[in-house]
Amino acid sequence: MRTGIIGLTQSGKTSLFRMLSQSHTAVGFGGHETHLGTAKVPDRRVDQLIELFQPKKSAYASVEYLDVPPISRENLQEASYMGSLRQVDALAQVVRLFGDDVDAVRDIRHVEDELILSDLVQVEKRVDRLDRELRKIKNVESEHEMEVLKRARQVLESGKPLREMTMDPTEKKRIRGFMFLSEKPILLVLNAPEDRAPTLAELEQEYRTKLGARPNMEVLAICASIEAEIADLSPEDAATFMESYGLKEPGLERLIRGTYHLLGLISFFTVGEDEVRAWTVPHNATMLEAAGAIHTDLAKHFIRAEVVAGTELLRLGSLAAARDVGLLKLEGKESLVKDGDVVHIRHSG
Repeated sequence: MRTGIIGLTQSGKTSLFRMLSQSHTAVGFGGHETHLGTAKVPDRRVDQLIELFQPKKSAYASVEYLDVPPISRENLQEASYMGSLRQVDALAQVVRLFGDDVDAVRDIRHVEDELILSDLVQVEKRVDRLDRELRKIKNVESEHEMEVLKRARQVLESGKPLREMTMDPTEKKRIRGFMFLSEKPILLVLNAPEDRAPTLAELEQEYRTKLGARPNMEVLAICASIEAEIADLSPEDAATFMESYGLKEPGLERLIRGTYHLLGLISFFTVGEDEVRAWTVPHNATMLEAAGAIHTDLAKHFIRAEVVAGTELLRLGSLAAARDVGLLKLEGKESLVKDGDVVHIRHSG
């Protein structure tokens, strides 16, 4: 699952990307060169499980970030740029709140308008093509697709993104292949000046109020200049530095977790003396899908899953204790994974 970091020029998005992903590689993006990086998802539960099991190895969940070239009408007219941008699963728009001529709502709306316009052009092209096809021969599936696209066109023409359009699962499936930009979940990252660092929570609420509640959109405020200083400090000095600004944790950690949840992802854990590891699955994933996330052979030869809530395991101190009190349960392949579950897959392979 990949998140594209977008924004206007001078928003600080590239600096933020470099802090998020300590290592990154150059990749092609349409006719541009950009960078792809991976960030570890901070998770206190993993830290606690490591303390409990003292494993030889450990691994956190991770998310991928793509530093997307600046959003502009010119770039959005490039077919190669558009094709690359549509491949990301979510968007994180970095919004400047520092410097001269600051108008965050204007900048947010400007990017939104460009995404909406791009989708509208795509919808109109497809509607025209379907209309010509349906005049020649009737096709029930094409008629259903036309109905969804016409509704999508109405939403876009009203200036709203497709993430605000109500669709049932079948309708979503019909237009999934278009990978509409304004349908992607979006995290608005407010890049605040240092003097707003002590009031980031209030700043987030201020912009939630200004923008109004919207589906699949979250608001998060950070101060990139402070994050850059924190990154160069020892954990002890970083804690003291953050306390001086009234910060409880680095903003980058909040941003990574916010992205993870925006993507609709949850973590489950496998534990033991050899390894403690966090695994990533979509919300509402089944135990069979969890087994497949670990290894395809586990899904193929799945029998049962032994499951205990991570909080209960940490409270009791061992899997044996959880089994003794009846909290280590056997689940079938269709049972749903819960965020924070500790899972052991029984298999016949």
